[in-house]
Amino acid sequence: MTPIKAAVLWAACAGTALADGGMTVRLPDTAGLPQAEAQALMTALAQVNVITSNCPGYGLTDGEWTLVTATGDRLAAQLGLDASAYDRDYYAPAFRLLDDPGACDRIGPTARPLIARLKGMGGGTAPLDRSQ
Repeated sequence: MTPIKAAVLWAACAGTALADGGMTVRLPDTAGLPQAEAQALMTALAQVNVITSNCPGYGLTDGEWTLVTATGDRLAAQLGLDASAYDRDYYAPAFRLLDDPGACDRIGPTARPLIARLKGMGGGTAPLDRSQ
């Protein structure tokens, strides 16, 4: 595991997450999710991350991106997945979506409702003071 991935996983477990530029956001409470629901959420998060990062018109703000990626990292840690299993089981299939010409228009519109769901679970996209 790279030092950056380890830092993101640590921050995700602590309840906040840092974006590449140092942004910290509040993460949703995922502790009570049943395993199947956590896995389904991780799949959706990986797909939204890949699609919004690669498809024009579906970009996320830094706060939204941090919320999406760090929530996925938190869930991976919660389920005991190491970085290679997380990449193999969730990100590899999400990247394969880019081979499907309809994937952008099918997955892209799910980003806003997914972010709203994460906010409803206690997450946020506004930058927090690192000391919080």
